[in-house]
Amino acid sequence: MTDHTTGGASSALLTDHYELTMLEGALRSGAAHRRTVFEMFARRLPEGRRYGVVAGTGRFLDALRDFRFGTEELDYLADARVVDEATLEWLAGYRFSGDVWGYGEGECYFPGSPILVVEGSFAEAVVLETVALSIYNHDTAIASAASRMASAAHGRPLIEMGSRRTHEEAAVASARAAYLAGFATTSNLAAGRRYGVPTAGTSAHAFILVHDNERHAFRSQLEALGSGTTLLVDTFDVERAVQAAVELGGTGLGGVRIDSGDLAPTAARVREQLDRLGASGTRIVVTGDLDEYAIQALAIAPVDGYGVGTSLVTGSGAPTASLVYKLVARSHGSDPAAPLEPVAKRSVGKPSKGGRKWAARAFDESGTATAEVVFDHEPPQRPFTRPLLRRLVAGGEITGAEPLPAARERHAASLAELPASAQQMSRGEPALPTRFEQRVGV
Repeated sequence: MTDHTTGGASSALLTDHYELTMLEGALRSGAAHRRTVFEMFARRLPEGRRYGVVAGTGRFLDALRDFRFGTEELDYLADARVVDEATLEWLAGYRFSGDVWGYGEGECYFPGSPILVVEGSFAEAVVLETVALSIYNHDTAIASAASRMASAAHGRPLIEMGSRRTHEEAAVASARAAYLAGFATTSNLAAGRRYGVPTAGTSAHAFILVHDNERHAFRSQLEALGSGTTLLVDTFDVERAVQAAVELGGTGLGGVRIDSGDLAPTAARVREQLDRLGASGTRIVVTGDLDEYAIQALAIAPVDGYGVGTSLVTGSGAPTASLVYKLVARSHGSDPAAPLEPVAKRSVGKPSKGGRKWAARAFDESGTATAEVVFDHEPPQRPFTRPLLRRLVAGGEITGAEPLPAARERHAASLAELPASAQQMSRGEPALPTRFEQRVGV
């Protein structure tokens, strides 16, 4: 399944005004053509999180492919007098021709991890800042929350159902990020069409209420969808609804859903009733304002699956990953062979480390990760380390596109490498320390 986000529409105006005014000033000064390196990283994880999950890479590469200033975009910029004629002329020919490296999508990351490295002229790279940050900050926040929820579920399937709680396009991106991080299905059909995320859904309370009675609604749903469907049993009286569900659907009824009340004791009573009625194989799915903590609290309850909405699409309290995109190196002139010199801001509370960086994950002899190691030089291969940066774009050509299932598999493997503390829901420090290593003699 091909990852297509913008459907060929230009992504060039998914940017901030000041990106283009910086471009105009740099074209005037001559700095626009200096070779530069920008890096995306997080100074810290959201409070209490043990790890983050890189997500949005596929969507960013789609946006980069479509980052073109066509007639409509240029006319708007000219009419609004955003930039001058010389800058408009430069934008008309814009094609990113540089190189991009990044952590593989689905990889876990830690503070200081250079999860995206963009190398090109200042003009080429600076205009990508906003679109890169908007995609990565959103998708990474959602995937990081989804991963914690999947860990709390201990293998029980999770359904993403947050479309009605966020912007319509954010809903599609959220479904993609949730699937990447371990959710089984989504209710969002656009995510199914665009990204191949498996979709699922049965009925809401409105379906029950529009019928003459609950039995009529159940019978209609069973006739339409078969006995493998899941019936919603908490519209009126749960015990009575479960009785009717089994009478109408038989002991092979697929499942029942509980959406309200005290979920753990209600699930226990429903399980006992289903078993007593001979429907021991009927699944119990719970929904209703769940987050990772509520899912963990239901670990010992007889629950077979979870539906998560609001908490998932809002990052479960951390709606952004707080990633930044910073210039870390530049040349003095426009000569492509000119050496790069480190640059860094020193603002109080917002420092950055200058210089192009490389990253690897260190492991002990058992294969458990012990540290994130960030180098100021390209390191030689070492035993018990795994390089983390992969080439995404080479000379302007996208080389790192991959199907979404590959990112899903990478996340499962990356999470399995982390120490057990990574999956604890209690507040704590990042599961891995980030260690910066300089070249010997520098």
